[in-house]
Amino acid sequence: MRTRHLGLLRRAGASLSPCFRQVGLRLRASSPSQSRNLSTSRPQIIFSGIQPTGVPHLGNYLGALQQWVRLQNTSPPSTTLLFSIVDLHALTSRQPPASRLASRRSLLASFLAIGLDPSRSILFHQSAVPAHSELHWILSCDASMGWLSRMTQWKSKLSEEELASLLNPTPNPKQRERMKLGLFSYPVLQAADILVHRATHVPVGEDQLQHIEFASNCARQFNHAFGGGDDAEGKAKTEILVPPEFVVSPAKRVMSLTEPDKKMSKSHPLDRSRIMLDDSEEDIIKKFKTALTDSLPGISYDRANRPGVTNLIEIMSHMDPDGKSCEQIAEDLKDSSLRVLKEEVARVVVEHLRPMRGEYLRLMSQNNKRLEEIAEEGAVKARESADKTMQLVREAVGL
Repeated sequence: MRTRHLGLLRRAGASLSPCFRQVGLRLRASSPSQSRNLSTSRPQIIFSGIQPTGVPHLGNYLGALQQWVRLQNTSPPSTTLLFSIVDLHALTSRQPPASRLASRRSLLASFLAIGLDPSRSILFHQSAVPAHSELHWILSCDASMGWLSRMTQWKSKLSEEELASLLNPTPNPKQRERMKLGLFSYPVLQAADILVHRATHVPVGEDQLQHIEFASNCARQFNHAFGGGDDAEGKAKTEILVPPEFVVSPAKRVMSLTEPDKKMSKSHPLDRSRIMLDDSEEDIIKKFKTALTDSLPGISYDRANRPGVTNLIEIMSHMDPDGKSCEQIAEDLKDSSLRVLKEEVARVVVEHLRPMRGEYLRLMSQNNKRLEEIAEEGAVKARESADKTMQLVREAVGL
C-alpha cells in the first residue's frame, strides 16, 4: 500500500494550462523553486471557495465567480474543478441558523445561475466533507502562531481596541477574552480546504495571496516532517501535500458606489453602495444614477484623482461584451457627461446580469430538492477527492 501511494506521489507536479492564458489570468508560483520544477505530466486540480453570505454582489462576481466560470469553460477535460461554499468559515460570525441555511441555499442557486455546471465542476458545502476539519487539526498542530499573528486579513477583522490589545505588551484581559480562536486559526482551515484536495491552482484576489503562501508553507512543512526525509537538494522525498500556486484574477477590487475608496461590501450600511446579482433592473439603474463621482468635466480614467469615475469605468470594462479596455472606454466617452457614463455602465451591467437574475429567481422558486440533490452529488465527489489525500496523511503521521 505504501509503495503504491509513493508511486502516485512521485508523479505529482504542476503545469500552466492553456486555459489560464485564454482567460487572461495571471499565474504566480508560490516559490521560485516551484516555478522551475513545473511538470506537464499531472492533471491540474483547481479549488476555490466563498463564504455563504447570501446572494453575491457585483464585487464577488467580478472578483471571483466570473473567473470560476471561465476556468470551467476553458479548462481541458483532464482538469478537476472544485468550488466550495465554505460554511465552516462563516461560523466566525454569528447569525441565526435559519439565516445561515438560507444563505447557503441562495449561494448555491447563484453558482448555477452564473453558469457553474455541476456536471463539470464539483460544487459542495465545506461542512459536508469532514476531511477539511480533520486536516485542519493536523496542520494546526504544526502551524506557527508567529506566522498566524502576522496575517494581515486577520488583523483587519479586529476592532481597533482588540488590535491595540494584541500589540500591547501588557494586554487588556477583557479584550483578549473577546478575541476568538476561530478567527485566528482561519488561515489553517483555509490551507486545509486547499491541501485536502491536492489543488495545484487556486484562483484568488490580491487580498488572499498571503493565505495561499501560508497554505504552501504548511504543505512544505508537512512534507519535510513526514515525507521520508530530504533529498540531496534539501526537498522532501515524498510530496504528500501539494504546495499550490495561485491564479490572480484580472479584475481589480470593485469599489463601493457611495465610497469609491472602499471595497464593495454587504456590511456597508447603505444598500445603494452595492449591486446585488438579484437586483431588479430598476434598482441597478437607480444605484448607478446616485453613484458618487466628482465635479470635473468629461470622462477620464484616473484612479488617483477620480476614484468614483474610475470605478464605474472598470466595472463597465469587466462586463463589456466587446471586451473594451478601461482606456478605450474612457476615450470613447471623454467628451460625455457623468450622467451619460452612469447610464452606459448601468445599461451594460443590466444586460450582463439579466439572464443570471432570471435563472436565479427560477431556481429559488423551485422546490428545495434539486438544489439539495446537486449539493449532495458534489459532496460525494468532494469526499472521494479528500479521502484519497487523508489516507496518505493518516498513514504518514501514524493514524
